[in-house]
Parts: sequence; C-alpha cells; structure tokens
Amino acid sequence: MKKITLSLIITSFFLQCGLTQSKQNLNLDFEQTIQNFPSTWETFGNKSYKIYSDSDHVKSGKFSAVIENNGDASDFAALAFNLPDNYDGKTIHLKGFIKTENVTGGYAGLWMRIDPQVGFDNMNKRGITGTTDWKEYDITLPLNPYKTDKIVIGGLLVGKGKMWLDDFKVIVDGKDLNSQKIAVLEKPTFPADKDTAFDNGSKIVFPALSDALVNNLELLGNVWGFLKYHHPAIAAGNYNWDYELFRVLPDYLNVKNNQERDNILTTWIDKYGSVPACKKCDPASKDAVLKPDLSWIDNSNLSNDLKSKLKEIYANRHQGNNYYIALTPDVGNPTFEHENRYNKMSYPDDGFRLLCLYKYWSMVEYFYPNKHLTNKKWDTVLKEYIPTFINSKDELAYELAALQLIGELNDTHANLWGGGDQISALRGNNFAPFKGDFVENKFVVTDYYNPEFSEVARLKIGDVITHINGKPIRSIVDSLRPYYPASNDAAMLRDMSVDLLRSSQKTISLSYISGNQRKETELSLYEKGKLNMYRLYKVNANERCFKLLDGNIGYVTLANIKQEDIPDIKERLRDTKGIIIDIRNYPSTFVPFALGSWFVSRSTSFVKFTNGNINNPEEFTFTKPLEIPGNKNPYKGKLVVLVNEISQSQAEYTAMAFRAGKNSTIIGSTTAGADGNVSSIVLPGGLSTIISGIGVYYPNGKETQRIGIVPDITVKPTIEGIKKGKDEVLDKAIEVINK
Repeated sequence: MKKITLSLIITSFFLQCGLTQSKQNLNLDFEQTIQNFPSTWETFGNKSYKIYSDSDHVKSGKFSAVIENNGDASDFAALAFNLPDNYDGKTIHLKGFIKTENVTGGYAGLWMRIDPQVGFDNMNKRGITGTTDWKEYDITLPLNPYKTDKIVIGGLLVGKGKMWLDDFKVIVDGKDLNSQKIAVLEKPTFPADKDTAFDNGSKIVFPALSDALVNNLELLGNVWGFLKYHHPAIAAGNYNWDYELFRVLPDYLNVKNNQERDNILTTWIDKYGSVPACKKCDPASKDAVLKPDLSWIDNSNLSNDLKSKLKEIYANRHQGNNYYIALTPDVGNPTFEHENRYNKMSYPDDGFRLLCLYKYWSMVEYFYPNKHLTNKKWDTVLKEYIPTFINSKDELAYELAALQLIGELNDTHANLWGGGDQISALRGNNFAPFKGDFVENKFVVTDYYNPEFSEVARLKIGDVITHINGKPIRSIVDSLRPYYPASNDAAMLRDMSVDLLRSSQKTISLSYISGNQRKETELSLYEKGKLNMYRLYKVNANERCFKLLDGNIGYVTLANIKQEDIPDIKERLRDTKGIIIDIRNYPSTFVPFALGSWFVSRSTSFVKFTNGNINNPEEFTFTKPLEIPGNKNPYKGKLVVLVNEISQSQAEYTAMAFRAGKNSTIIGSTTAGADGNVSSIVLPGGLSTIISGIGVYYPNGKETQRIGIVPDITVKPTIEGIKKGKDEVLDKAIEVINK
C-alpha cells in the first residue's frame, strides 16, 4: 500500500470514491451457466450436497440455482459470490427468491458476509423449512467501508432437502447494483502496511525461561502495548507494530542486567522520533468509572530515563484517528483495526505466540470495559501466561493456551470462536443421541436430538448421569472449567453440557440413576452429521410468535418475532389479563423500544453504558441513561418476562427494557451475564474471539456484567418436572398473572 505522511493522517481517513460502471454483468439472476453450474459463483461446505443449474423450476428467465441434499449427511452447503467492489454507503441489502422442498433438520436461506468480521447474517434465526413456493427474502447489513476487504453473498442449505435460488439483487443505499452507479471505496494506505519482513516467520527462538527473563518479557509486553496505543508515530500507522516487536526481541533476550534492559528499551523508543507537545491531552474525567493506571511504570524497577520517556509519551499521547483502534459510531465499543490473523501459521512460531499474548493482553488492558470484574487482577495475567504461550509445544497446546487466556475475562461473549480446530478434534465429532443439562445440580437427560433414537439411547428423559468413563461428573466439570469461558457458572455449565457427551471414540461408558436404580451402560455415539442437533434450537419462522393461553393470558416468544408482528401483538393481546414474554432464547429482532414502550406510560430510563476513550486509553466514562418512550395508551395488564442461562446479550438488554414497566415481573434463573455490543479480535494462527465491548449498567449504576439479569422470582426446572414434560417457569408465570 502507498506511503503517506503524518500530516495527511487525519484526512486520509476520509474515503476516496469512484463510480462503478452503470451496468455490471454479475450473474445475480443465475442465467449464465457453464457445465450446468452458474458461472462466476463458487461453492463450499459438504461436498456430498449437489449444487447445479436448473431449468425446470425458475422464478424468471431460463435458469435458477439448486442446492440439494437427499443423502445421509446432515451438514450444510452454500453458493457464494464475491462482490467486485467495496461500496461507499451506509447499508447493503441482499434480496433473493427461494423455493424449497422437504427441508428438514436445518433450514434454507440467504447469507451475506462482510470481511474481516464487519457483518454477517445467514438467516439462522429465521430460516425456511419444509416445502414452500417462490418467495422473496432479504438481508440487510450496515456497511463500514473503512474496514471492509470483501463482501460475499449467497444462499445455503443446512440439513436435508432441496432449495432453488433465483433473481438476486444487491442494493446499496437504495441503488441497485445491476442498474445504477454506486460509489466505491479506495482505501487509504499507510507505511505500516508495506512492512512484510516477517510474513514467513519471526525468526525468534526463546532460550530456557528463567524468572528474570519472564520478568523482562512481562515488562516488554507492558511497554509494547503502551506504545501501540499512545505513541503518535505508531498510532499514525507509520510502523507495523507486530514486526517492530520481532526487531527488538533478539537484543532484548540477551540482556545481562536491568541497566542493559532499560538501555535497549530507551533506544527502541527513541527510534520512533520525538513526541510533539500535545495541547489537548486532557486528564481522565473526574467522573470516569475506570481511569488509566500507570503505576506499573513506577513499580517496575526502571531507570529514571526510561520512566521519564514513558510518562512523557503519556502526557503527549496520540489524539484523534488511530491506526490500530477506533470506536464504533453511535455505540462506542472498540474496533481493533489493521490486525492480522496470520492464517498461514496454523502453529505460530515462538515470536508469534508471544505476540498473540501481547496483543490480547493489551487490547483488554486498554479497551475492555469490564477489566475490573475479572476473577484475577488483569495486571497479573500477562506474567502468568508468558511461559504457557512460549512453551506451547504444538498447535493444540497453543489453542488451549489462547482459550485459557480468553477465559480469564470471565465473559460469556468471549470464547475461541474461530481457529480452534485442534480443540474441536480433541473433543471429538461423536455425540450421544440425547441432550444433557444441569438440573438441581445434577447432569440430567432432557431431550433426544432424534426422537427415533429414544429406544436405542437406553437412557430416559429425567435420568441422572453420575459418571462418564468412570469419572464423577463434578470432577470432570472442575477439570474442564478453564476451557469454558463464561461470566458465571450458569453459562459455563450451559456451554459445557453438550461436550460432556462428546468424544472422538465410538462409545462412552455411563453410570446413571434411572428411577431409584443405579445402572451402567456402554453408550453408542453418533457423528454430528447423523444427529438432528439443530432441531432443539431451530425456530420455525413460519409460526406466529404470539398466542392466547387459557385464562385470557397472552404469550409472546422473541425467538421468531418480527417487527411486523408488533402491531398485531398490541391489537390481539391488548385486553388480556397478562402477557408472558419468553426470552429464554435469542431475540430474532430488536424490540426493546418498539415493544417495550407499550408497557410504560411515560419515558423511563432503563440502562446506561460505559465507553472507552481512544484519546486516553484505559479511561471509561458513563453515557447518559437511555429511555424508553412513554405510551399514551399503555398495556394495563400484568407483564411477566421469562429468562434463564440461555438469555444472553441482546436478550438481557431486552429484559432490562421490559423491567422498566411498572407492572412487570421477571421470572426464571440467572442469565448469561454478557450484555452489550461485542468487539471482534483476531490473533496469530487464524484464531478469532470477541469481547463485550461496552459496559452495561442499570440507571442507578448497578452492573449487569457477570451478574446477569437477576429474576424477581427465581424458578428453575426440576428433575420431576422434566420427567413429566412440564415447563415450570411458564407455569409460575401463569400463576403470578392469575393472582
């Protein structure tokens, strides 16, 4: 990429735009074919699925595209098309016609992805099932041209059945890509982008780790992260900061004493030039929730010269647009920019493994709003994990090290969401034919993935599993705890429960209690593709999201609610005795204001946030509380909201909004404790994760992170209730309304 001067940094963040040709032949109508396949399109997914052009069933023209799976595999396959440009706009809209036949065990839908991790939607919450005629569906994503490398669209089939696709359209800010001129982006370039010196490896090999070396590497990590987000020349994009680490490490690893160490660090800092005086570097707000803590500078046994340089950089730190960090407009969660995931290194070398630790630790140190809520003090984590990362002997050990590090956040949003293929292989691809959950502190069979497997499964719903392969359940849970990041135990057990009955072996030994009898069995496991695991989570988009229960009580689930349902809900349920809103799911659309306002008579505060500050990293301040607008004709009955450990993020935020109603009651159990918009992080070796990017609080300043939404009335399922097929949380809600 082209070099630009420091004086042009601010203006370079504004996009240079051109125009596409007025008519592009993109084959979005699937009319162009080569060997019975739509030209310009690509495929990925399970290769046993058939993907081809069809002339018998079309919406218009001569051809449509087909994805078909009539075999035993229950996986997915997708058609994909890479859009030719990066469009300068606010929103991008994908429309397309779909027809289906006998889609089961999953769904059919459109999908769109904006890389790297700008936006993604695959209709998994509103997918098409069964047999349906031609109907137009759509996806809308916000554009972020500054970050976008590629936009990909397509259709996909999950599970079995057949789908046809035809007449796609891509619309940017109301302009059709096929027929109108659309502004395209020419992204700004920076000197840092041209540094490719270590693309093939860091060439760093660590000696045996002594206590002194670990202490020195801890200091280097502190200095590296501090300079990344504070030094004007680095924040301006003049240096590839990943690779600058590899340039200083060889000499740094050979220091004999603290004086040599500090001299190297001082010379290193001087390399990046003098720091201009800052006229706008304000101190942290007196009302800041979190403030920068520079005590490590004074507590690290540094030379006076080095201390002085670091403090001078802080006093004259970078202001304005930053090459490595931005805040999402209108929300304020961090966007970590110009970060390379180094996909080609499945097992990064010594230097890149240390870089992974430094990167993640620094991102959290300066831009994680809940750093003060972790079990361990974050400033101790860096030193603890240096040996873990450096001594990771293979790809699996590296992935496990990253997963454990992520777990130190105690954030249910945070997990190893991409690149953990060795961990997945370790856990295995074979599963029990039934689902287990923790009920009354016991591991209980709660449902069958495939109803037809109920006979061969041997265990019945309500049976309590006590041992797996001879090990007590509680012992297994304790040993696996570090590898299941979560805000609280409820969310941790939720995520772990699926993997307890998972293995790379074909069978597992179970000890269990059925009735009053203790039993043992050698249970056959099944490949994931042969189980309909998606059935328990799939929402039927064709079902109404609301209904009337006995006793004139309304019931609304947010799992498949649509914006167009809200007027009907208000009209049909207005005169009910009470309404139950079920958020033991992830809402399919955003309803806190559109539906939440129906339950308040005047504007009511329900939430406030904390945001970071790129001009003063590590500072977090409160926003003004958000209010739900009042309704002149509010709902007059009782409102009961159902939550549990599945209620996470947007579900928790929505529950907070409903709690603002005067006549509302929240029933259920502790939620996942991870609210607010998330921020993506990529790490060496193709790893990816996310963090909760904003702090979420009640208007009175009470935190929700880790705590979750605490019910007014705690009700949890019981083993006896599960055996009888009862929904005890719903039953309690009905009881409350009938009082």
